[in-house]
Amino acid sequence: MKITTFETWWISRDKCLFDKKRQGGASMNWDVLAIRISTDTGHQGIATCLAARSGAVSEAYLYDNIAPVIMGRDPHDREAIWHELWNIDRHLTFFPVYLPGPVDVALWDLCAKEAGLPLYQYIGAYRKKLPVYASGNFHAAVEEYVEEALHYKALGIPGYKAHPAGPAAFDMEVHKALREAVGPSYVLMSDPVAEYTMGDAVTVGRQLEQLGYKWLEEPFRDFELYKYTELCRTLDIPVAATETTRGAHWGVAQAIAQRSADIVRADVSWKDGVTGTLKIAHLAEAFGINCEIHTTTMNYMDLVNLHVSCAIRNCEYFEYFVPEENYQLPMKGKLPIENGIITVPDLPGVGADLDWELIEKSCRSYQKMELE
Repeated sequence: MKITTFETWWISRDKCLFDKKRQGGASMNWDVLAIRISTDTGHQGIATCLAARSGAVSEAYLYDNIAPVIMGRDPHDREAIWHELWNIDRHLTFFPVYLPGPVDVALWDLCAKEAGLPLYQYIGAYRKKLPVYASGNFHAAVEEYVEEALHYKALGIPGYKAHPAGPAAFDMEVHKALREAVGPSYVLMSDPVAEYTMGDAVTVGRQLEQLGYKWLEEPFRDFELYKYTELCRTLDIPVAATETTRGAHWGVAQAIAQRSADIVRADVSWKDGVTGTLKIAHLAEAFGINCEIHTTTMNYMDLVNLHVSCAIRNCEYFEYFVPEENYQLPMKGKLPIENGIITVPDLPGVGADLDWELIEKSCRSYQKMELE
């Protein structure tokens, strides 16, 4: 079996999900690319790829640097392909962090389908379901966070993670209002995606401890390992980090070695696919650390996250990015969540399809490479 065709569709989502502070002066189109890899045996693998800010750049990287690596290869050679892409990246390609992962996902999907197994069983199953927490976006007012949390609590979702928009004083108002609104036992987390000073982070962390929050996530940029080490040493609440750390498991290993994360983060989009995410999860497990899988902002790829989460032990929750309709395109159907629990599909591969009719309507560009 060898790969003979590589296809992409650039799909407009017509969304801008960041506030002005995070968007900056540049445009922030939140588009996606659909990727389909086909073989000479008729098997196909599918993935979606984040195309934030520039779908044209994402397309160019895929066709100039990634597709030529996999054409003509056996899709079972995922590990060799994964390492070759890392070698190319180091030698002056410098992929956007979300590009190699989807191609790896498509290879896993293809091979699991060929084997006739759901992806989580093809990897090696540990479970079939996980509790979810609603993960909201940035809001301008404290009341908006409270309304969002109460809405998803009413739907039976057992937890909520706030992304307070800063500064630290505002974030603390959000934290307090949320705990008062949802009650003492409801699961809450905070992810300010912040640039806190050490003093701010300690003050916020102490408040979260008093309020009974589950964890504090990304109070600094992920490369600020010294600050993370000091914060982890100072606080009792677990500190989650490494969401954007480059270098897959090699990068996360540095955070673990310096004791700068109590919980590590990974996902199949930003951490180099199923292959990279499994490496990180297994590394963390060896140190007794949870790897809480991070949303990809794309429902289809979040289903892949679920498969990985059900093939490892050291992940407690599924991150459910809300409102779901912002992230559904181009997957067909919604995430399989019922009574606050998400259950992994039992169909071969990822177990979901893309809405090809809608893709055709929203397609800005279609490209194809075939084996000569």
